[in-house]
Amino acid sequence: MTSVVVAVCTAILAALPIPDFELSDAYGTRIRYSDHSQNAPVVIFFLGTECPLANLYAPRLVELAHRTPSRGVRFLAVAPMPQDTLGALAGFARTRGISFPILVDPDAGVAAACRVTRLSEVVLLDRDRLIRYHGRIDDQYEPGGKNRGKPNRHDLAEAIDEVLAHKPVSVPWTPASGCLIPQPRPVQPQSEITYHRDVAPILQVHCQVCHRKGEVAPFPLTTFDDARHWAPMIGEVVANGTMPPWHANPDHGRFRNERRLTTMQKQTIAKWVDAGCPEGDRSAATEVRTEGWGLANPDRIVRMSTPFRVPAEGVIDYQHVIVDPGAATDLWVSAAEIRPGNRRVLHHCNVFLQPPDADDATATYETEGTLGSHSLIQFTPGTGPIRLPDGMAKLIPAGWKLHFVLHYTPIGVPVDDQTELAMTLIEAKDVRKAVATKLVRDETLRIPPHAANHRVQNTWLADEDCLLLAMFPHMHVRGKSFRYVAEYPDGTHEILLDIPAYDFTWQHRYELVEPKRLPAGTLVRCIAMYDNSPGNPNNPDPTKEVRTGQQSWDEMFNGYFEIVLVDQQLQLGPSQRADHRPSMMALTAAVLFAALAWLKLRARRSAA
Repeated sequence: MTSVVVAVCTAILAALPIPDFELSDAYGTRIRYSDHSQNAPVVIFFLGTECPLANLYAPRLVELAHRTPSRGVRFLAVAPMPQDTLGALAGFARTRGISFPILVDPDAGVAAACRVTRLSEVVLLDRDRLIRYHGRIDDQYEPGGKNRGKPNRHDLAEAIDEVLAHKPVSVPWTPASGCLIPQPRPVQPQSEITYHRDVAPILQVHCQVCHRKGEVAPFPLTTFDDARHWAPMIGEVVANGTMPPWHANPDHGRFRNERRLTTMQKQTIAKWVDAGCPEGDRSAATEVRTEGWGLANPDRIVRMSTPFRVPAEGVIDYQHVIVDPGAATDLWVSAAEIRPGNRRVLHHCNVFLQPPDADDATATYETEGTLGSHSLIQFTPGTGPIRLPDGMAKLIPAGWKLHFVLHYTPIGVPVDDQTELAMTLIEAKDVRKAVATKLVRDETLRIPPHAANHRVQNTWLADEDCLLLAMFPHMHVRGKSFRYVAEYPDGTHEILLDIPAYDFTWQHRYELVEPKRLPAGTLVRCIAMYDNSPGNPNNPDPTKEVRTGQQSWDEMFNGYFEIVLVDQQLQLGPSQRADHRPSMMALTAAVLFAALAWLKLRARRSAA
């Protein structure tokens, strides 16, 4: 079937030359295609300044353009996104070293003529303006920016070589996976679905935690124009379940931070897109908070002492940064939030606690105490602040430091990051239960080559009655699924969390709506499946045995979870002190009893 599709696509593309066209470049100069091509083959790259894959592939195309000028191949970029201003395109070209023209295609007419539907797609035209190759630049990046580490096939480069050698292109078409290019469609004025009344509330709750200024998403969705421009892409990712990202099986557990859309919400978005994105009554718009800390007025903010420079491309070693919180006494943290200096490059960050006498800046430690805690907070794209229940807090012992472990992913241009941590603190007298982050892991992990379903498991035993608050599974690109199971002392068991399709790009802290009681003797079993086969599109090398390590091409088996002891009462807070006082009803009864006793005594004396 694939060969038939390729043959049909090849025949169509070869038979229809692209019409000559003239557009303005990013600096306002009119450029005609035929004048630029000078009867040479031309590569046209379709870009958008906010598309993740277009950003990642721009340096790759610049590199290819620098290697081929003497061979008579010309390069051209076309920008079909209506929100890309001339200033944005000029800045994009400048920061990425693009010397070839970027032409503005305001109605996506050239994209349509080239049969291009997605950003980051390329077409290779020969001297007769016939499309000889159409598709991706190479196969390194998958949808959402998933990174193989290196490409297995350089599709565009190989097509250029074959065209210059006057040979048929062996692979003339490949699938591309960038952002959809919007095609103008008429607005249905009588649509029952409008942006301000129906769509904006959904985006505010489920999408804008990431899609707002300064956050991890590549573009904002805080205005009507934002949503209208990205409407086809919104419709696609909502329909296929890619967005908003949420991976817990709904059959197990209830989580207060769940982002799953209902069927009705999905239908609302689909109808709005199909209706041409009607705006509706602007007076129905609600104010949106677009930036700043999620925590209200944090008590303490610490940050990396110096920025870290993230290169434009490549794989970056995990960074270990030690930060002194500057406290001579114990700190009790009731809420915390990590805010990256640049959310577009920080994939995830864990903050561990390091004792004063630590001699290894990359090691992790547990705090002392009845439970012992392994870390303070984790950040991944889409996560918000952690807010612990009333009277519960995590301890940073006096003299201990914060150990930031940061994983960066390039975005196509060098940038700096200086991540911060905000904390809300409470006094020791108000802490009733100490929250501990526990970890089930396997440091001797070994996954055989080509194993498509390699199972790994490990357990943790509750010595005392505990309350489970949250869970956070972590694996790398071969991670396939992850499950937490409680095996109770009475022989029954319960699935606490099931992640049937693990996604390294989007990882979550799953916060239970109600804490789950784990009686003493409960065994928490973490079970993971790994796919080290060629069928895993994110697998950098299925021929190698994979072991535990910090890089994405290594693997991890980490099952974090947060608990407290049921019977622990560190301090008697105000509410608990009230429990030891006589209640108002008891006081009233005592007063009435004393009054009756006094009246009876008085009556007896009168009778005497």
